[in-house]
This record gives sequence, structure tokens and C-alpha cells, in this order.
Amino acid sequence: MESLNSADARAFRDEVRTFLSEKLTPELRRGARRGTSVFLHPDVADAWQRILHAQGWAAPDWPVEYGGTGWNEIQRYIWAEEYARAHAPGLSPMGLKMVAPVIMHYGSPEQKATLLPRILSGEDRWCQGYSEPGSGSDLASLKLRAVRDGDDYVLNGSKIWTTHAHFANRMFCLVRTSTEGRPQTGITFLLLEMNTPGITVSPIHTLAGEHEFNQVFFDDVRVPVSGRLGEENDGWTVAKHLLTFERSGRYAPGLAAFLDMVREAAEATGWLSHDGNRERLAREAIAVDALRAIELAGLEGGGPADAVRPSMLKVLGTEASQRIDLLALEIAAGWEGDLEDAPDAIAIAMPKYLNNRAASIYAGSNEIQRDLIARVVVDQAA
Repeated sequence: MESLNSADARAFRDEVRTFLSEKLTPELRRGARRGTSVFLHPDVADAWQRILHAQGWAAPDWPVEYGGTGWNEIQRYIWAEEYARAHAPGLSPMGLKMVAPVIMHYGSPEQKATLLPRILSGEDRWCQGYSEPGSGSDLASLKLRAVRDGDDYVLNGSKIWTTHAHFANRMFCLVRTSTEGRPQTGITFLLLEMNTPGITVSPIHTLAGEHEFNQVFFDDVRVPVSGRLGEENDGWTVAKHLLTFERSGRYAPGLAAFLDMVREAAEATGWLSHDGNRERLAREAIAVDALRAIELAGLEGGGPADAVRPSMLKVLGTEASQRIDLLALEIAAGWEGDLEDAPDAIAIAMPKYLNNRAASIYAGSNEIQRDLIARVVVDQAA
């Protein structure tokens, strides 16, 4: 496999750096640096997606036939590193990284032709209708009913913790179409429009005072059967396919970029001069370097770790993020000025810390990921 330090890789890195330095405005950089989660405000994320789409770089991981870049694994990793280092705004993952791959895999020709270009351009913003009151990590217990009525499903119930539902015009949603047999066998995967009559979005404000989450209520909402992805009662299979994309990813580039912001804040406050603090920061830098090594090893593939690598990365990445958040919070405690004038890592320390407490729970809790890893290791050893 091509090296990160090959002549071609260096030339590609230079091309990416030039593009980012020319196209990233100070406002876009500040919007990214002041973001407290992967879900930035649409004013920032959408503006940047339009720029990337014009360049043909909005979806590096997509196949070329659907609008992807055709970059190899090394190029995509270089892109991720330079993207994070430049503090470019993250794009909403709901469309580009989550529902798009399952549309490509399970969608009809009409669904692919209609929906994928709109995701690529940013014309559609998606939210995820999975969790319900009483059905969070135990997704198989969901109860939002969808009853077939001619060419429609009629939905009644609610979804909760629905990120950016107040901005979204579409939702991918798991619904209960049967109560027979195992709970997983009565679930169907639907694509729906958020302006459908009977849908109500109610805000949920976080402890940090941010409006990122919502509860979505469905009252006799009619969704065309043509909006189904995959077969009726087989939505669990579709959802599992989607989760492989939600759990996978590149953690190290983003963590390294935020660690640099934390280091800037530490230097600005004198935090580094206290006993042991320089070493604490260095330990996290080493952990991020180790995570990067695991990610780079995964680019070659084919090894025994492939089966558990997404779970490994999810555990190591989210827990490293939470440890770095704690350092930022500690540094912020020593800041006495106006937060508007504070180093970026200090300004967002508290909301980012609170937001990322959920990172080790969503997309399959880290306890579940460790169980999956153990099961695979035991099976391979048998």
C-alpha cells in the first residue's frame, strides 16, 4: 500500500492544504473551533458543504458512481488529517455517512437517483429516528407503530433524542410493523419527510443550554410504502448495516486537532507550569498517536483485528475524547476573563464536556463494544 510519505501522498497533501487555506474563511474556522459536537449549526456546516460540493470533495468515502472522489485509503486519511488540522467545519453525518450508505446498499433505483444527489449537495438534511422513551440502547424494544393502510404506513408514537430534527427535512426511522416473534423481526426501516402532517418536533435543551435534541411525535402520520428501505419487518438488518458506519471512522485526526487547541489554552493560562500537567497532556498525545497507528493499520485490512476494529476505535476514540475534555474543563476553571475572548478550548469546555458524556453510550455503548470484542476473540481462539 502507498505510504503516507510517498511522493504522491505528499503532493496530494499539498493540494489539500492549498485548497483548505484558500477556501476556509475565518468565520468558517471559528464556527468549527467553537463547535461543541459533531453537529454544527447549519449556517456553518451547509455553507462549507456547498464549497466542498462545488469542488467535488463533499463525500470522499462514497463510490465514484454516486459522486465520490475516487481517492484511495491513504488519500482519505490525509484528507481527514488536514481537514482536522485546518479546523474545517464538520458536515452532518446523518446524511453523508449514515443513511447514504444504506440507500446505496438497500435502496431502489428510484430512491438512489432521487435521494443521493440531494444528500451530496446538502439540499436535504436528515435526522435519525431510532431512540424512544424507554427504548434507547435496547433498540429492539421500540414501539412506534406503523400500520399498513393501502399504499401507506400510518405511524403513531414518538422518537426522542432526535438530533437536529428541528433543522431536518427528512428522517430515517425504525418503526414497529409486527409484534410477532422476536422483537428484532418486527421492525421496518422507513424514509420520511419531516413536513408530513401529524409530525410535531418538541425541543429538548441540554444542561449546557443548547438546543441539539428533540422529541418527535407522530399522530396518524402517513408515510408511503415507497419510502421503505429494504423489506417489511427486516429493518433490523438495514439498521445493523448502518451502525457499522456510525461506529467506524477516523478519531485520531479530530482528537489531535482538539488537543492542539487544549495545548493553546494551557499555555495561555499558565496551566502547564503546574506539577505534572505537562506530563498529563503528553500522555493524551501518546494515546492519540497510538489510536492513529491502529487506524493506519486498518487501512491495509485483511488482519484478524478487522472484525473488531470498529468497536476498538469506538471505545478508544470516545474515551480519549472524554479524557481530553476533562483536561479542557480543568484549564477553563482557571480562566477569569470573558468567555467570548477566551481561547476556543476554554470557551467551549463545559458544553463540549457535557455533550461528549454521551459518546460512550450512543452507537452502542462502550460496554457492549467490549462484549463484542471479547466474543470475537473467544470465537477466533476456539
